[in-house]
Amino acid sequence: MDKRDRAALFKSRLNEAVARLGWSQSRLAIAAGLDRSTVSQLLGAEEPRLPSGQALGQIAGALQVSADWLLGLSNHHGVASEILEQAVQMTEAAWHPVDEQVLAWTSEVPGAKVRHVPSGMPHIFKTDAVLTFEYSEAVVRTPRQAISDSEAQLALLRRPETDMEIAVPVQVVEAFAAGQWQWSGLDAAVRREQLERMAADLSEFYPSARLYAYDLRQRYSVPFLVFGQQRVAIYVGQRYLAFTAPHYIQLMARHFDDLVRAAVVHGHEASDWVAGLAKTVK
Repeated sequence: MDKRDRAALFKSRLNEAVARLGWSQSRLAIAAGLDRSTVSQLLGAEEPRLPSGQALGQIAGALQVSADWLLGLSNHHGVASEILEQAVQMTEAAWHPVDEQVLAWTSEVPGAKVRHVPSGMPHIFKTDAVLTFEYSEAVVRTPRQAISDSEAQLALLRRPETDMEIAVPVQVVEAFAAGQWQWSGLDAAVRREQLERMAADLSEFYPSARLYAYDLRQRYSVPFLVFGQQRVAIYVGQRYLAFTAPHYIQLMARHFDDLVRAAVVHGHEASDWVAGLAKTVK
């Protein structure tokens, strides 16, 4: 962000903070210990400008907001102790394909790109039979609960504003087709039906939803989601470690983009690739 853009953002956020408190320019000037003319220029000048470091600190202190937020370096209004508490959160992750927390985070960014590296096969494309198999040992959610709520995630893909990218290791999908790893014992007919359904969904929802498959021998990733510019949530097993600081969101977005660039199967090829794997299941 160049200086002019940052100055414009500062002016916008300063006006927002003042309006939220219902303050006048005079009241801000008195509270911050600044000349009224200085405050007037910062709030209303046609060409926005940035304050000095001293003035910035006085304004932030008077308004009880973060200087980083005023400058666009943070998405949180609060002072340092509040920012730390808000910017890094640990939340519970339900053992369930339709995670209410994930749906809530998604609803906060309508129209924004959602990037997702799942912990296995993408839940959003799973059949009832696969959900029943995977959740037969679940202690928090039953297979019936998993199945009855699965439409909630597919509903996301049916929204006209949806923009979702999914990156999954080639080896995960191949292991599913072969009935290996956690899918050992899953009937071949069920695996074949799952892959056929997934191929059909990928074709139906493209380009709103795009799947990329990368090679684990070349790239590795933990499971995570990036919700536009609002939040990144890293899945650590039964919990999400969520960050809202722009730096970390951008870092994980670039990590996702690295997976896409290294993909051996791209979005426009994914449906045919999955359909081809379905034919190998005997």
